[in-house]
Amino acid sequence: MWAAFKGGVVLEADPKGNIIWEYKHPDHHHDGRRLRNGNTILLAIEKIPQSLIPRIKGGVAGTEADGDIYADVLYEVTPGGEIVWTWHAHEHLDPDIFTITPQDQRHEWTHGNTVGELADGNIIVSFRNISTVVIIDRNTGEIIWTLGDDVLAQQHFPNELANGNILIFDNGAHRRHTALNFSRVIEVNRQTKEIVWQYSDNPPQNFFSSYISGAQRLANGNTLITEGAFGRIFEVTVTGEIVWEYVNPHFAVRNLGEKSAVASGEQNSVFRALRYAPEEVPWL
Repeated sequence: MWAAFKGGVVLEADPKGNIIWEYKHPDHHHDGRRLRNGNTILLAIEKIPQSLIPRIKGGVAGTEADGDIYADVLYEVTPGGEIVWTWHAHEHLDPDIFTITPQDQRHEWTHGNTVGELADGNIIVSFRNISTVVIIDRNTGEIIWTLGDDVLAQQHFPNELANGNILIFDNGAHRRHTALNFSRVIEVNRQTKEIVWQYSDNPPQNFFSSYISGAQRLANGNTLITEGAFGRIFEVTVTGEIVWEYVNPHFAVRNLGEKSAVASGEQNSVFRALRYAPEEVPWL
């Protein structure tokens, strides 16, 4: 069985693609995950209070959504569809610290793209528009860990490794300290926030996906990387050697609208890719 999302629907399907569970929410977007307690956590958006809008910094002036700005809200839902836990980004993020990237439009403050559960039960979230990853205390709702735009630039898919470190695809669009756009994959020590391993290309701009993408640490110690904008999936060793590569040959026309940060047109993009060991797919 697997979980997925599509157009405001979080769904679970069997190996033959038959839907066996789904939850519809009109404001759901990007990511939804099954929690260890059997519930599902998902990303959604909501309007922030009007009184907060003047405090939101950054972004392109005048690009609010008819005067409104949206931010993320997390919902935990039971198998029966009951919402049992809610977390509002605007109640916990300080507008004086978390500012929108100058090149982005102001209709979205945070733009979450990943939500997941850590081994300790806390929740990790990636906010693209403020180039920040946060860890939320599951019991109190307080943010207990952040990695921000002094390190990251519009990152995707932070995920916890077996050693407790966090693996992140750092997209690299609109970096604070350099005009050069390049992507990298970094492994960050959760306690010290030190980058203890990274993959980048030489020259750096040879590897760049301005949006989507992800990285997965494999059982053999290598890392599977999805350079999403170009539909490229490849495996690298600890030393950065590419030992496997695949480019999605399937293209489709996408029209995301004028407010999207992603260009429309014919694309072979891949949102995220994961590798599964044979024992994880026994039905094949």
